[in-house]
Amino acid sequence: MSGAIGPLRNRVDPFGAIAAHPARGLLMGNRGGRIHDPRTRTLTGRAWVSRQWICCALTFRDRRRAVMGEGYTELFFLDEVVAFAAGHRPCFQCRRAAAEAFAAAWAKGEGTLPPGAGEMDRRLHAERLNGTRRRLHPRRLADLPDGAVFETPEGPVAVKEGHLLRWSFSGWHAMAGGPGPQETVQVLTPPAVLHALAAGYRPLWHPSAAASIHRE
Repeated sequence: MSGAIGPLRNRVDPFGAIAAHPARGLLMGNRGGRIHDPRTRTLTGRAWVSRQWICCALTFRDRRRAVMGEGYTELFFLDEVVAFAAGHRPCFQCRRAAAEAFAAAWAKGEGTLPPGAGEMDRRLHAERLNGTRRRLHPRRLADLPDGAVFETPEGPVAVKEGHLLRWSFSGWHAMAGGPGPQETVQVLTPPAVLHALAAGYRPLWHPSAAASIHRE
């Protein structure tokens, strides 16, 4: 709880904005340190501490944390697709297998050796922000890999198996209509992540994504 009532402001949307919402997600993460006041458990005006924006497992080696306590600010994501759109990458400590697979796909997509965490962080920081404003990347919809998220008037939308899924804090929902394959859309997911997705990295999706596709 934040103060007396209500959920804490620590849920991240695909734009990277942080809100208070009761829905639970599949992943936790942080932005390099503390961006909250532990006395009030509310966010300060700081958006990040360092370029190390990561997405983590909810549990790791039976460790216990007081959320929004004296340590770093715990942030929560619906799933890895949202974390990627917001500009985070897999953590090499608590999600090592995912992080190594992501680095290998990054290298394949870029035609380079697998990058280290620092190299990824520098690249992603440049691709997710233009100063303090969110950077968008125009791409043709037909060229986007599964797991890419783009902006629409109805909110963030992801591509999965030829379907368009609209995001909400509680899950993914089938979208009726939407842009055509040849239209240019404004993509939230950073280009380096798009390359890794196109090269075969399979992000962790919330179960609502598959359920929405099967209901169509």
